[in-house]
Amino acid sequence: MKMIAARARPASARALFHFTILAAALVLGGCALPLPDKPVRAAPYDLGPPPASVAAAAPGEALALAPIEAAAALDGTAMVYRLNYAGAGQQPRAYAQARWSMPPAQLLEQRLRQALAATRPVLEGDSGLAALALRAELDAFDHEFSTAAASDGVLRLRVTASAAGARPPRLLGQRSFSLRRPAPSPDAAGAAQALREASDELLRQLIDWLATLPPAR
Repeated sequence: MKMIAARARPASARALFHFTILAAALVLGGCALPLPDKPVRAAPYDLGPPPASVAAAAPGEALALAPIEAAAALDGTAMVYRLNYAGAGQQPRAYAQARWSMPPAQLLEQRLRQALAATRPVLEGDSGLAALALRAELDAFDHEFSTAAASDGVLRLRVTASAAGARPPRLLGQRSFSLRRPAPSPDAAGAAQALREASDELLRQLIDWLATLPPAR
């Protein structure tokens, strides 16, 4: 029995030695493997400040602006595009490496507040201090492709104006705005520029329309 045990010890030692060498080789080999690339963050886009020409509009009475409501597809920060030329216009897709810095309705509301504030006091929708109240619904804020190379930024917004606090409520006017501007490139950067230009025109048309409404009081 002692002889068997004596022969087993060297065999066990050799096995441990070979296992140690193999483990070291695996560790060293693993260190030589390339590390995976870091995930690329989606580039954020916004609409920038409103155009300076808006500030030249005639001043008006104070208004209350409610948060802009949006279609479900526009709730997030995805930059949506549609391939109309491929028969897939009803299948909204999102750019993988680009996004809006905040949901489109919030971007548009922020810009609208800035533009209107250049000509009149702009209050929160439930302040109760303004005679004129505005509500808006955003139906489209997309990058639509008519061909693989030709595309437009498309913006559709419905605005309702009413006499704030009137009993019974009094409708002053409602208008649907539909803007389309060509994108300079068939990508996210082109979409952002086209939609900025569309929102510029929206601000001009909206301010002109407000000037045509009857007095809220």
